Amino acid sequence: MSISSPGSGADADSAKRLSRSEHKISRRRIDENTLKVLYRLHRHGYKAYLVGGSVRDLLLDRTPKDFDIGTDATPQQVKQLFRNCFLVGRRFRLAHIRFGGDQVIEVATFRRHPKPEEFPEDPDEHGFFMQNQFGTPREDAFRRDFTINALFYDIADFSIIDHVGGLDDLEKRRLRVIGDPKIRFEEDPVRMLRALEFSARLDFSLDHSTLTTITEQAPLIAEAATARIREELLELFRHGVGAEVLQQAQTLGLMQPMMGGYMPGKVTFRLLHEINRYFLKLGKVDEAVLLATLFIDHFWQKCPVKASIPINEVVQSAGHLMTPYCAHFHLAHGLRHQARELLVGCYRFARGLGHRGQKRFLQNPVTPLALEMFRLWTEASGGDRALLGTWQKALHTRDEISHQPSRDATRRTRRRPRRRRQSNPA
Repeated sequence: MSISSPGSGADADSAKRLSRSEHKISRRRIDENTLKVLYRLHRHGYKAYLVGGSVRDLLLDRTPKDFDIGTDATPQQVKQLFRNCFLVGRRFRLAHIRFGGDQVIEVATFRRHPKPEEFPEDPDEHGFFMQNQFGTPREDAFRRDFTINALFYDIADFSIIDHVGGLDDLEKRRLRVIGDPKIRFEEDPVRMLRALEFSARLDFSLDHSTLTTITEQAPLIAEAATARIREELLELFRHGVGAEVLQQAQTLGLMQPMMGGYMPGKVTFRLLHEINRYFLKLGKVDEAVLLATLFIDHFWQKCPVKASIPINEVVQSAGHLMTPYCAHFHLAHGLRHQARELLVGCYRFARGLGHRGQKRFLQNPVTPLALEMFRLWTEASGGDRALLGTWQKALHTRDEISHQPSRDATRRTRRRPRRRRQSNPA
């Protein structure tokens, strides 16, 4: 089912509106500083809406990660109202209002899709086309990606405003693209990955047209900026849905064009699920661990433990294996080095104890993390738990020894009293 454009229909300004008594969003659940911004904009005669994912999450009884605001005030007008406001953005001017040391509330002027004749002939000095075409709230809603992300909360009367059918989709737990999915994915291929992300995070189903179009348009994602793809991948694991989304991306044909030709091994997805849980417990995403995880299946094929390959050759093989991927995503050499050390550490663990260089390896700062990764690999692949336990014991013994004070440190030294020299009487 398609969604009408903002200028069509009997009334271009028509929208479904829920009064305060008809929804469950309470101002007590909205950040205090966000309310201050909303109220000040409203008092000065501007429209002030809570927009995007925060409205969606509040309606779903979830805690929003942040709160964004939409308004009909221009960025310069917002700046005049707030001394703590800074304007940012090259293509779109946004107002960032800072509170304290780290909180930033983003205020965006309602925008619309630019018409072809409104694009400038030449980009600015940074290579960007300025696209500050301000619009109405309805035009702004139709500019967004998914219906559930285009809901507004009006601070003037505490109502919910829905121009695109997002409330109905929330009730049906359905993810639907605003407009023609084919056109919207051509505009921004990363939306295909974001569709899978929202579906997994919210446990929503993808509507048929969206799912079909992703399958058809999957190769387009190769045209997206690699920096955006990389950030989206990390975001998936921050939300704990990385393994699930990448597995669905593999099924729909997104994985290979998105990852620069990379194809996962047979145990990779089981390990990614273990890594997901590890990252959530850790409270952050370790990109080196993620990189090593993506390649460990291929690493074992290239460096089988039974072949007894010299360590220097294992190090070279691990580095060469990840080079094309790192070049595609422009990853720093230090990140590849960390991932390589984790793979080599897993190889050392897999071949067992008693090999040359074991003592030095146990003293290496990366060894505990490599052992954690080896543990996760053992869980995912059904590996040798007894071997894992032996290494855990060896590492624990190393830690105990390193924390024991040496005999020299505990031995009390006595200083001999200095004998006073007696001067001869004259």
